[in-house]
Amino acid sequence: MERKDNQTPQGEIARILVEFLEVAITSVVSLKGIYPPGAFERRKYMNVVVQRARHPQLREYIHSAVSGLLPFVQKGLVERVAVIFYNTDDIPIERFIFKLTVNQSFGSNVEESDLEFSLRSFLIKLSVSQTLTTVLPRDCRWEITAYFRRLPEVSASKDAEMWIPTDTKQWQQPPLITPIKSMNSEPLGLQLYLEHPSPSELLSG
Repeated sequence: MERKDNQTPQGEIARILVEFLEVAITSVVSLKGIYPPGAFERRKYMNVVVQRARHPQLREYIHSAVSGLLPFVQKGLVERVAVIFYNTDDIPIERFIFKLTVNQSFGSNVEESDLEFSLRSFLIKLSVSQTLTTVLPRDCRWEITAYFRRLPEVSASKDAEMWIPTDTKQWQQPPLITPIKSMNSEPLGLQLYLEHPSPSELLSG
């Protein structure tokens, strides 16, 4: 993506963040080993070696889902973006959560190099976090889900039409949370953590 000189600070933050999320989500999917190793190729992003999906449909799904969030991230409407893995009963067994906060009153110029330096540490941490994750069963599936602070108006944006309410089964008990990485600085706050079902949830299931 090319930088626009007339872009607001929130627009610049959102552009960088959405680009980062596309790379990070691809890294999550690669990390979980759902697809054969040949489904990904090594590339450099922000001076870090990352994985890029080779299959056009996989790459397009991640790209279109995340890039469709751009106007909502810019307006501060998106609270969390999750990569959710399900078992064959369509029950979530693991969630990678990216929790976002974009300061809507920030009016200064965004130092892109500083922001990228902070986001790069997330990619490095993510690449060595496999031991924190759950071994997935065979025939599991996954999807990208966005959680909005409030619902965007469909009439105001074509992008809003891409996002539909989910009928995903939810856990009845509070999940177990494993932090991976966080940053909290102006103008962006970002947390990356794992959610797993509690032991009582597994017993009741």
